[in-house]
Amino acid sequence: MPLLLAPHASTQALDLVGGHLTVDGRRLDDIVAQAGGTPLFVYSRAAIRSQIGLVRQLLPERAQLVYAMKANPMPELLRFLRSQVDGVDVASAGELDLALNGAGFEPERISFAGPGKTDAEIDACIRSGAVLVAESLAQLRVAREVLRRAGTPVRGRVAFRINPAIELRGAGMRMGGGPSPFGVDVEELPRALDEADRLGIPIEGLHCHFGSQILDGEIVAEAMRGCFAQMHPHLDRLRRPAWLNVGGGFGVPIAPGDRHLDLAPIRVALREIGEAIAAEGGGLRLRIELGRYLVAEGGVYVMRVLERKTSRGKTFVICDGGLHHMQSATGNFGQVIRRNWPVVPATPIREAADATGRVDIVGPLCTPLDCVGRDVADTGFEVGTLACILRAGAYGRSASPSDFLGHPPAIEILV
Repeated sequence: MPLLLAPHASTQALDLVGGHLTVDGRRLDDIVAQAGGTPLFVYSRAAIRSQIGLVRQLLPERAQLVYAMKANPMPELLRFLRSQVDGVDVASAGELDLALNGAGFEPERISFAGPGKTDAEIDACIRSGAVLVAESLAQLRVAREVLRRAGTPVRGRVAFRINPAIELRGAGMRMGGGPSPFGVDVEELPRALDEADRLGIPIEGLHCHFGSQILDGEIVAEAMRGCFAQMHPHLDRLRRPAWLNVGGGFGVPIAPGDRHLDLAPIRVALREIGEAIAAEGGGLRLRIELGRYLVAEGGVYVMRVLERKTSRGKTFVICDGGLHHMQSATGNFGQVIRRNWPVVPATPIREAADATGRVDIVGPLCTPLDCVGRDVADTGFEVGTLACILRAGAYGRSASPSDFLGHPPAIEILV
């Protein structure tokens, strides 16, 4: 049963059994003891598998689901996802190596995107057999030089990312639509395809990513339709078999008042796009690419309460974890307005309605930015207990300044 977290949306990663939070049927305090302490990220296979199942229900026949590794590159998680998704998108040589050698993804299931790629990264991508997602003509020309030096045994696999000309409302972070370092402006795509022809590089796919953390299904659906409409005139320029990645951007409810994403409009849009692709004949596949939506729900960041301190009437709950591992929860990872993530004690003592007061939940760092919960209900954050930030499976440890002040890295465990 999903755990109710008023005023936050329910979560399926945790359950409450006998007054204790559990993950996949195991008490959280037992998991902490097994892992060796806190701070600790706990990831739920069951919750992640459930999210992937929801997405699979949206996809038309033969459509593919790609995982954006930047959301969470934990090696054990990647090895689990290898059997759950159709491919993985990487954004650096380090991620490429992790996908190939750490997680065991086959090269043909890997795409390498990113606005800034070194010549060495482009070389590594092409020689590995992964797909280079070129985001500029400069990247395309470097790819041509790599192929020229490598000779005939190396078959370059190249796609273009486009920057669509769409107005996007309601995105936590816009990744296209206006001037952007990401992708080739769609109005310049014919010239880019001409240059690929001139260089003798077949283009096997088009990739479009318009934004992230969108909680309105209608907005996602319209953005996907817009991306497909702008790709459609160029389908006959692609080498078959080919693919079209229409992005993702699915959001998860983080702040009070956020609701779960309505998937129904997205299902309709993807079926329409799938039918249009089928009408083009064989050798063309639809892809969507998701990171946060697949793994955020399945993650819990667990901290130990070190101290309760009152200063001029304000009570601070000071923990051993915070900004250095879970920057997103502090509002310092692209958010325009800081809003509280769901934070609960592992052994709930009081319901929110019965809370005895309000507290700020802060970490150990020497900066006022290290606050993971401002003016939240004091539902039982006592010294020595565990405090848990929920929906922490994406943009957590790997997206945080873990070296700041020299604190130990957070432990990670997949249960």
